[in-house]
Amino acid sequence: MPNLPPYIAPAKFDDAEAALAQVRAIHTGSTEHLRSALQRFVAGADDGQHVRACYPFVRVRTDTVARADSRLSYGFVAGPGTYETTLTRPDLFGDYYLEQFRLLLANHGVPLEIGTSTQPIPVHFSLAADDYLEGSLDAERRLRMRDLFDLPDLTTMDDGIANGTHEPAPGAPQPLALFTAARVDYSLQRLRHYCGSAPEHFQNFVLFTNYQFYIDEFIKLGHALMADAAAPYDAFVEPGNVVTLRGSAGGSGTAPARLPQMPAYHLVRPGANGITMVNIGVGPANAKTITDHVAVLRPQCWLMLGHCAGLSVSQQLGDYVLAHAYMREDRVLDADLPPWVPLPALAEVQLALEQAVADVTQLAGYELKRILRTGTVVSIDNRNWELLPEPGPSRRFSQSRAVALDMESATIAANGFRFRVPYGTLLCVSDKPLHGEIKLPGMADTFYRERVDQHLRIGMRAAELLRHERPGALHSRKLRSFAEVAFQ
Repeated sequence: MPNLPPYIAPAKFDDAEAALAQVRAIHTGSTEHLRSALQRFVAGADDGQHVRACYPFVRVRTDTVARADSRLSYGFVAGPGTYETTLTRPDLFGDYYLEQFRLLLANHGVPLEIGTSTQPIPVHFSLAADDYLEGSLDAERRLRMRDLFDLPDLTTMDDGIANGTHEPAPGAPQPLALFTAARVDYSLQRLRHYCGSAPEHFQNFVLFTNYQFYIDEFIKLGHALMADAAAPYDAFVEPGNVVTLRGSAGGSGTAPARLPQMPAYHLVRPGANGITMVNIGVGPANAKTITDHVAVLRPQCWLMLGHCAGLSVSQQLGDYVLAHAYMREDRVLDADLPPWVPLPALAEVQLALEQAVADVTQLAGYELKRILRTGTVVSIDNRNWELLPEPGPSRRFSQSRAVALDMESATIAANGFRFRVPYGTLLCVSDKPLHGEIKLPGMADTFYRERVDQHLRIGMRAAELLRHERPGALHSRKLRSFAEVAFQ
């Protein structure tokens, strides 16, 4: 018999706060049980008994398709039946769970069932951020650990639900959320690794960039805001969880000896409604990797800000491109989201980005067209595409009416569509290889000085505008399938 914590049987709740409290109790009891057992194991104890604790779950049973508000894009189940998902980290997702619980109760008028699932918590996911217990084990003890504790099981954390390929076993509940608890925990660990900061610091509005220059400006602006007593942000967080509070002289925490692969920086507002910026580097593989993991945080929106090749002869270096369509030649998501799937432009995001360009540049109407063009953006997996022998891909680009090319934007938009995260892209033309204008050192330096700060401020302004949108409007129904999960 495994060593289990006290079992908490399923119970019904008509109150969202009480349901969340039960989730907290189950998750806390389970993780404390695992951590205590692991501490004893690290200290040398071994009674040969397998240690196990399981995630909490929430379940909804309904016998009607009726719901309170058909205008919503989430917060309701697709039809009669039983729906269920495992839950994790109520300390991090408490507000999110509370909103989902309230919507389900309001839309269906049936109680929520909260209880202990049969899905084991991998012992690695029970550790606190500053726990490094396993590091002191030798190779033999680490191997023995596999016999005594549940380790991550990748078969329980695939993306079949998000991809629309999940088929529940006969008699099994339908999914209630895009991600199982184990999948969420796995991504939280990956975010720490790739971004160098705790998931708790990530904000609801995420800016991705493919150049360090944008991060340099974001850091400079972050510290300037912390020196301003009237700034709308409470803290600025850098890799290593270095936290600078507004009005403080310096930051707490220790900067890492070297930056992580995709460092993240956070301007923090109450309710996580600030801005996170991540330097994803170059290429569609990085773009997919980071959005695979940020998606579990259920952000309100993510935007791509970066450089691109201008494909139109009429474009100038420094012009902006607002993507209203994407030509996907990145290939990294073809198995998860087939290339024939269209990626719709989201009206609220498009309007916010265009308004942000107008606000920052002080241009409007016909004059705004001098520096801003809306069109199709190509994302490709070959950085040296222009060196391919003729006719190469340029004919396809022309036939698709593409006006800009990069390596990340379509991937980020596609994963936004796939994971139901509102998305948008605003790029800045840094070269025109089809027209003989390639990046040269002096020209590039001038371009970066003149455009990066303005482009960043446009992205931040767009995030501010989107923050004032009603979440139900921002999370468009066009992102939801006809057999959709209930959780946002």
